Amino acid sequence: MIIFGSIAIICGLLLAGVSVYIAFGAVLLFLAYTGGYDITGYLPAGYWKMNTLVLLAIPLFMIAGAIMEKGKIAAPLVALAELFIGHIKGGMTAAAVIASGIFGSISGSANATLTCIGGIMMPHLRKANYPEGLSAALIVSASPLGLLIPPSSSHILYAWVAQQSVLKAFLSTVIPGIILIVLLIVTTQVALRKYKDIKVTDRPADFVPQFKLQSRQAMPALIMPLIILGGIYGGIMTPTEAAGVAVVYSIPIAIYVYRGLTWRGLMETLTGAGITIGIVMTMIFMVLIVSRFLIFEDIPTIAREMVFSVSENPIVILLMVNLVMILIGMLMDDISGLLLSTPLLLPIVQSIGVDPIHFAAILGVNLGMANVTPPTAPLLYLGAQVTETPVSKMLGPTLLFIFFAWLPTLALTTFVPQLSLWLPDLLLSR
Repeated sequence: MIIFGSIAIICGLLLAGVSVYIAFGAVLLFLAYTGGYDITGYLPAGYWKMNTLVLLAIPLFMIAGAIMEKGKIAAPLVALAELFIGHIKGGMTAAAVIASGIFGSISGSANATLTCIGGIMMPHLRKANYPEGLSAALIVSASPLGLLIPPSSSHILYAWVAQQSVLKAFLSTVIPGIILIVLLIVTTQVALRKYKDIKVTDRPADFVPQFKLQSRQAMPALIMPLIILGGIYGGIMTPTEAAGVAVVYSIPIAIYVYRGLTWRGLMETLTGAGITIGIVMTMIFMVLIVSRFLIFEDIPTIAREMVFSVSENPIVILLMVNLVMILIGMLMDDISGLLLSTPLLLPIVQSIGVDPIHFAAILGVNLGMANVTPPTAPLLYLGAQVTETPVSKMLGPTLLFIFFAWLPTLALTTFVPQLSLWLPDLLLSR
C-alpha cells in the first residue's frame, strides 16, 4: 500500500507541474511519517553514492554547454551546413537537423541544442517560407540528438548507476543517432512536397572560397568534439577530465573567437549554470534515495515477476519495458527518468539476455523521444518559447516525426542489438 501511495504522490505532483526533486522529496516525507521508515539512514547513503569523480563530469559539461549556448558557437556550424544544402528544397531543414547533431556532440545537452539551433534557424526558415509548425516541430524533434551523440551527461549517469563503461555507453547511441538524423530528414522532405512557395538560396558561384571561409570560421567549434572524444577514446583523458578541458576550451572560443560572450557575460552565464547545476544535483540526490528505497524493498524483483507473469516472450517483455520507459520519460526529465528506470528495468532486460550497453541505447532513445512526446513533452514547450511558435501548430508535425522517425529508430535500436554494440565492440574490445 505504501508503494502505491508513493507512486501516486510522484505521478500526481509531476502532472501538477511540481519540480522533480520536490516530488521525490515529498515521497521521502511520506515514507518517513506513514511507513515508519527512518530516512536518516538513507541520507548518508545518498551522500556517499554521489561522492565520486565520475559525477563531476556532469556539472562541468553543463557549464561548457551553457558557455557554448551563449557564445554563438552554433552559428558557424549552421552556416557551413547551409552552404552545402541550402540551395535544395528542404535543405535548410536538413541543415537544422545536421547542425543539431553536430552541436549535440559539443554540448551534450538537448536543452542547449534546442535553444541554440532553434534561435538561429527559425528566423531563416520563416524567411524562406518553410511551414512554421513543421519547422519548429523538426527543431524540437532533433534536439534530443544532444542526448544521443556523445558526450552525454545521461550516459555518464547510466554507466555510473549500472556500473558499466562510460565509453561504451557513449558509443552505444551513435548509430541510432545517425539513423534518427536520416529519418528526420527523409520525413521532412516527404512532408514538404505539398508546399510550393518555399524559397531556396542559389548555390554561390564562388563555392570553394566560401567553403574555405566558412570552414575556417567553424573549425574552432568542430575541433572541440574531436579534442573531447579523441582524448577520451584515445585513453588520454577520463570523461571528467575531458569535461574540464571542454570548459577551459570553450571560454576563449566564446569570448575571443566568436565574440558571443564578454567576461561580464561569462560571469552571468556561470551564475545561471550554477543554479541549474544545484537543481540537477539536488534532484539526483533525491532520486537516488528513492531508488535505494525501491531496491531495499526488492521492487525490481517484484517488477520482474509481474512482467514474467504476463509473458516470457522476450519481444513482449521488451515492448512492455519500452512502454514503461516512455511513460516515465513523459512525466520527468531525462536524468530523473534514467535514475529511476535503470535500477528498476535493467534486471528485467538482463534476465532475457539483453546486454547492459544495448540497454543504454534503448534507454537513451526512449527518454529522448519521451521528452518530445505530448502531453507533457518538456522539450516541446521549451521549443514553443524558443521558436515563438504556438504548441497547437507543432503538435501534428511532432506526432509525424514521432511515428515516422523516432519510433522506427526505437524499434531498430531495441530489436537489432548490433546497432548499439557494433561500435563499442569495434573500438573498445569487450
